Amino acid sequence: MRCIPEVSSAMVRLLFGIVLGLLLAPVVALGWFRFGHPPVAVADPPLPKEKLITSVPLEARIHREMPSAAPIQDSEENLVAGAGIYRDQCAACHGYHGHPSSFGRHMFPAAPPLWERHHNGDVVGVSDDPPGETYWKIANGIRLTGMPAYDKVLSTTQMWQVALLLADANKPLPPAALDLLHPQASSPAASAAPAPLAK
Repeated sequence: MRCIPEVSSAMVRLLFGIVLGLLLAPVVALGWFRFGHPPVAVADPPLPKEKLITSVPLEARIHREMPSAAPIQDSEENLVAGAGIYRDQCAACHGYHGHPSSFGRHMFPAAPPLWERHHNGDVVGVSDDPPGETYWKIANGIRLTGMPAYDKVLSTTQMWQVALLLADANKPLPPAALDLLHPQASSPAASAAPAPLAK
């Protein structure tokens, strides 16, 4: 007859502690989310490793799904069309050429200024990213950043026109595109008086 080794009381206590910890961890987390002060305001500091936790899967998915080549040419016509779309859809958060957004930097995470030079001076905005990566971000958006998905708003061609424009942000652009990328002081939105606040 085979002997069954006795389980020591220390082993029982260890197993009980592990099981109890596994059961209590979700309860404590839910309690913190409900009654604690998790960072939900833009001014709150990020959670530890928050940027790493969110950027790793995002980058992996983008590089897995992004198109390798644009189906349209990097032509003056497409750059000008992209500038018009950018002005109407993107400039409020990401800024105009030479004019940063007034509120994009106050978002969390901050909306990247797409017409500012990086520290080395060679890169403007996301001009160092492949156009397919920028296209993926335009089409799909990025959760919890304020970046919407435009795949139901813009056509595939329009999204590529913006992606190619941003890929060329560090190069000389056609004058007609630059005209569209500057805020118009005489536009109705800029000249309109602010509406009074409701009381």
